[in-house]
Amino acid sequence: MSAGMKVGAVIITMGNRPDELRALLDSVAKQDGDPVQVVVVGNGSPVPDVPEGVKTVELPENLGIPGGRNVGIEAFGPGGRDVDILMFLDDDGLLAHTDTAELCRKAFAEDPRLGIISFRIADPDTGVTQRRHVPRLRASDPMRSSRVTTFLGGANAVRTQVFAEVGGLPDEFFYAHEETDLAWRALDAGWMIDYRSDMVLYHPTTAPSRHAVYHRMVARNRVWLARRNLPAPLVPVYLGVWLLLTLLRRPSGPALKAWFGGFKEGWTSPCGPRRPMKWRTVWRLTRLGRPPVI
Repeated sequence: MSAGMKVGAVIITMGNRPDELRALLDSVAKQDGDPVQVVVVGNGSPVPDVPEGVKTVELPENLGIPGGRNVGIEAFGPGGRDVDILMFLDDDGLLAHTDTAELCRKAFAEDPRLGIISFRIADPDTGVTQRRHVPRLRASDPMRSSRVTTFLGGANAVRTQVFAEVGGLPDEFFYAHEETDLAWRALDAGWMIDYRSDMVLYHPTTAPSRHAVYHRMVARNRVWLARRNLPAPLVPVYLGVWLLLTLLRRPSGPALKAWFGGFKEGWTSPCGPRRPMKWRTVWRLTRLGRPPVI
């Protein structure tokens, strides 16, 4: 059954890492089983030279991470329907093993309710997985695979039927929390999410705050995430918890100012359609170890 599942890969690039992109494409080409179809999206920039057979799309402007990935999805037909599975890979990553695509086929074939797989991200030099890259609260053991409630945006695989049922990533988020928005909608539709430690993407160790817009986007999109997806009584609880956690982390003055600016923007700007999750989904998230208040 798994042998018949078609796998595609979406990679977005700003065109500034041609060597890393080529290494990633080579690692995708080396995957066992049927060839993985690849689309590289130039997000407001030309796409560097790529091997023959790799499809490219060049956008006139940067649509952000979710917007660029959504364009990549549509390159495989509406909702990605021309393939059964789509992998989303950061352009400076590298698939560590040649069996990742086959493991994805097997996992999705064996579990018809599995909608999303989150790969393990490891530093290529040290093999270390950062705690923030384990998508669960109990993150001390990155080698333990488990059911989870969210996934890593640049190292994952999604059954394309999920997009057909719940839609794509939220374009308006641009950067930060777009994966959790999709994850919550998928869970609300009855899909499950797995973190798999044996599916590895090598990626240099980085800090998310390297992005200039990090603090504003994280705060704004956190509010949008709650406004779009949570039952009304949980919205102030969820945002209150994250406000407290932010203050306890004692960010710098400029970072805190940017965070509060984004928090205000999240309340005063349109966030897209509101579709609050069912209370049974809240209970499912809680049973999976991450109630939607943290």
